[in-house]
Amino acid sequence: MTNEANVDNPSEISEECWRQILSPIEYHVLREAGTERPGTGELLDEDRLGWYFCRACGNRLFKSGAKFDSGCGWPSFFEAEEGSTTEIVDYSHGMIRTEVRCAKCNSHLGHVFPDAPHTPTGNRYCMNSVSLRFEPDEA
Repeated sequence: MTNEANVDNPSEISEECWRQILSPIEYHVLREAGTERPGTGELLDEDRLGWYFCRACGNRLFKSGAKFDSGCGWPSFFEAEEGSTTEIVDYSHGMIRTEVRCAKCNSHLGHVFPDAPHTPTGNRYCMNSVSLRFEPDEA
């Protein structure tokens, strides 16, 4: 069974259905804006060529060429695919941050920070591994 909703309009999926589709940690991160522990994500050290997709709905989010090692403990990218994400101000935990959500299903992916001056965009999209699915390019 895939942990990905296969519907034309994921905004119509109820939270109860999301709970059945996603594992408990996936639900916590994607639907409740949780965060996985740093350094624990399965995609942190992924270095193959390919694409990163939303774990919940399959929306294509990041190309592997935009990934870089930021040392923060989560997979980091300097840009998202155009139109694939939305950003909202996040005032949680006594901070002001920019939350990144999937533009297709509104699932929480992580946060973006303007603290990567060595990248082409200067941005660090700090993503939870559990919010992503990686598909390597075919050889």
